[in-house]
Amino acid sequence: MKVIRDPIHGYIELDELALSLVDSPPMQRLRRISQLGLSNLVYPGANHTRFEHSLGVMHLASKLTSGINTVSRDDKQELKVAALLHDIGHGPFSHVTESLIKHYTRQGHEDVKEIIRETEIAEILDSHGINISNVEDHIQGKTDFGKVLNSEIDVDKMDYLVRDSHYTGVAFGLVDHMRLINEMQFYENNLVVTEGGVKAAESLLVSRFLMHPSVYYHHVSRIAETMFTRAVDDLIQQGSLDPSRLRRMDDAKAFEMIRNNDGYAGELASRLDERKLYKRALYVGFDEVGNGVLRHRKNIRRIESEIADMVGIDSKEVLIDIPRDPEIVEMKALVRMNGRMLRLDKTSHVVATLEQAHRDNWKMGVYTTKEHRDEVGKAARNFFEVKKTLKQFRLTELEG
Repeated sequence: MKVIRDPIHGYIELDELALSLVDSPPMQRLRRISQLGLSNLVYPGANHTRFEHSLGVMHLASKLTSGINTVSRDDKQELKVAALLHDIGHGPFSHVTESLIKHYTRQGHEDVKEIIRETEIAEILDSHGINISNVEDHIQGKTDFGKVLNSEIDVDKMDYLVRDSHYTGVAFGLVDHMRLINEMQFYENNLVVTEGGVKAAESLLVSRFLMHPSVYYHHVSRIAETMFTRAVDDLIQQGSLDPSRLRRMDDAKAFEMIRNNDGYAGELASRLDERKLYKRALYVGFDEVGNGVLRHRKNIRRIESEIADMVGIDSKEVLIDIPRDPEIVEMKALVRMNGRMLRLDKTSHVVATLEQAHRDNWKMGVYTTKEHRDEVGKAARNFFEVKKTLKQFRLTELEG
């Protein structure tokens, strides 16, 4: 047994199996995968990786299952392994390249079958009598027990909210995760929160709500990540980069590839290196563009060209970022109260009010170079038929 000191959870224990997996190349690659993508351009301390997050998730999963007597020791061991390996499918800069990889390979970061079975991880698991298929199903949330890792409220979210808050210095990620873990149990094949854990569950949702505009969807991070994604996609379009190979890269290798390009990708890489980012020409929410703007997500390149033509510039100088429809899946978490099973948003007024508030945080952006900011902003407002509204400052905007 080996003990590792973690700044979030204190001492984390690693048995022989965990140590063997930690030393495997797919796990070691996670040391070189940023947890928060390019957020360190906003928060200089946000340099933590998927590696320490994976250790934290394994630790919390072990804590949660240790108090469940209805689950066998073998099942607990499989889940512990799944918790440790749950992020080995992430590409460079984590979620930054995920949509790109999924578009070209049809594989998300939970699709780890190929990585497990084609590396030494399979041999390690076999030698310890671990069922590989069960581990894969746990990671994808296909099993009841796997809901500990992949559910409305799970140990993955508990760890990343607290960890991201710690490394960014943003105090919103304060979650009483140990209280929440102690108040969760399996009931009728569902992972549920008991009545005593409702307040802790509320704190998780409020923290996630506040972290979204301040960290996860900070406009500078979104601009930088859009630029990076476009640079990588440019290499793929040129045939210089195989998307399936991208999935096995780390941050440094991916950045090196775009940096060494002598075209558009290289230009964007230089801007990222020097932090000479594109600027916001348009940055609006649903109240100004309506929900119908989401239909444009499938035609972003065409719209970029149209807006660029309106201004008379190269389409590569216009980047559009339309995030997906915001959703708080945690609201659907089940609470066992007075012998009844209720959704969390039905038991908590705080949670019930977060859905609309979360939509208020949603923003779409049109980004361009500094010199074309005004013209592109005007053209984008015309294209998206932006409504004129009275400016109302929100707390999250004042903080940004």
